[in-house]
Amino acid sequence: MARRKSSGGANDWLTTYSDLVTLLFCFFVLLYSMSSIDAAKWDILVKSFNPDASQEIKEIETAPGKGGTTEEQEAFDEIYAQLYEYVELSGLGEDVQITEGEGYTFITFRNSVFFDGDSYVLKKEGKDILDKLCDILSGVSDSVEEIQVLGHTSQASPTEPNEVISDRFLSSNRAAEVLVYMQKKNIIEPYKMVSSGFGQFRPISSFETTESRAKNRRVEIIITKNEGVAGKLDKYYEEVYGIKANGVDAP
Repeated sequence: MARRKSSGGANDWLTTYSDLVTLLFCFFVLLYSMSSIDAAKWDILVKSFNPDASQEIKEIETAPGKGGTTEEQEAFDEIYAQLYEYVELSGLGEDVQITEGEGYTFITFRNSVFFDGDSYVLKKEGKDILDKLCDILSGVSDSVEEIQVLGHTSQASPTEPNEVISDRFLSSNRAAEVLVYMQKKNIIEPYKMVSSGFGQFRPISSFETTESRAKNRRVEIIITKNEGVAGKLDKYYEEVYGIKANGVDAP
């Protein structure tokens, strides 16, 4: 019996190969288009499969405690990035500590940056730092839910508590001075700004030595992104200092 000749010829593999390359090209174009898709395109795509899904996604994104839009998240992240750069370039690393958490930026200022001993009059150095902070916040104020300013003193003696009235008023007045200075800059709605004074009762170090007591004298500013992440001091202190809000080491 005579052998049947192939009708495709010797170059059949080229046809198969070209089809494969074409399919791969289409696949990578699809991947690229998905990687650059924006929120509007995604919403249209989802809605085409499920008309009710678009509204559900929007409700999740805007619900209290959720992350919000990508633009809001990026704007909020800029607070930490710009502050960190400013502190590093200004050589303030010994006096200013900046921590970024989930939905918040936590700033700790050693008392000497803002105030002289037993005073709540803002120093020029402190005003310069607050000016920079306000400049940064003014550009992203829509992404900020609340600014808390917390004032702290330290027990002056290793064994004797401070006099109650002067201790409480000093910490409260220092926090209020920082808040008032920032509020006058009109960077954010005043109702989003609060101040509190804790006296000597939220230490982050011991009272045993001069150096450890100096660490307790501080002003903290907590900037939160939305209501859902506004937490208690215990939460912040465990993440920032590794201790509970009463000064006890966290487990």
